[in-house]
Amino acid sequence: MTSTEAGIISSVDPEILTAVGARAAEIIRGEPVSSKLVAMLALGSIPIALGALARDVYGQAPADVLDVLQFALLLEYLESDFYTQGLAATGLILATDRTVFETIRTHENAHVTALQALITGRSATPRTKPAFDYTAKGNLPGFAFAATQYATFTMLAQAFEDTGVRAYKGQVGRLINDKGVLTAALAIHSVEARHAYEVRRLRGKKGWITLDSRDDLSAFMQPVYAGEQNLVQGAVNFAGFDANFGGDSGASEAFDEPLTMAQVTAIVTLFLA
Repeated sequence: MTSTEAGIISSVDPEILTAVGARAAEIIRGEPVSSKLVAMLALGSIPIALGALARDVYGQAPADVLDVLQFALLLEYLESDFYTQGLAATGLILATDRTVFETIRTHENAHVTALQALITGRSATPRTKPAFDYTAKGNLPGFAFAATQYATFTMLAQAFEDTGVRAYKGQVGRLINDKGVLTAALAIHSVEARHAYEVRRLRGKKGWITLDSRDDLSAFMQPVYAGEQNLVQGAVNFAGFDANFGGDSGASEAFDEPLTMAQVTAIVTLFLA
């Protein structure tokens, strides 16, 4: 082993080396291996062998993980497209709020790019971006990002961001065996939470959800808030929480509840053209 090769190995995450070592041991025992990997290993280069084995270990993701990634990508397509259209519309967004929505749009675009890379990095093809209907199948008749529709625009932004926070939380358990995707999902989740707070602040609302209140959002958006009135966290029942600290309302505000994929899909479907 050369000093260069030793330096490369020392710089690799120990968890990756462990996984690669386990895969190498499987191959030595006679486990199936692709002809492409055999050819790479035959070159005799330690860095090439490490790269080839790492790709073999991490190149294929369980269907469950890919399902979550494709699901998350749909949400990010929706948000990215929504803010892009809003910022392109003449006179819609207040000048004082424009920087906020430009920043959020930048974040959502980055999320799309990151999710696409995670999907392609696991030997799959990212879903294509669909067309969206921001009238929500006629529930918001006439909404077209017009200059007089800023209140509706911010209402939708709140609903999308609140959905995103709960949607990511609902899928974390399915990612527990893929550290890379789990880390990315948690990073995106935290940013979505900041978005939700900021949009709520612009609308003059609390930065968090109280019980299952949708605030002043249209009735068809109630599914975004379904289940948020839950007062049991782990083994602790917060019902009857000390009134000096907000009572049941305060207890519900302290935790976000997850939404299932089916619940989120039903919400998003309303906005698919």
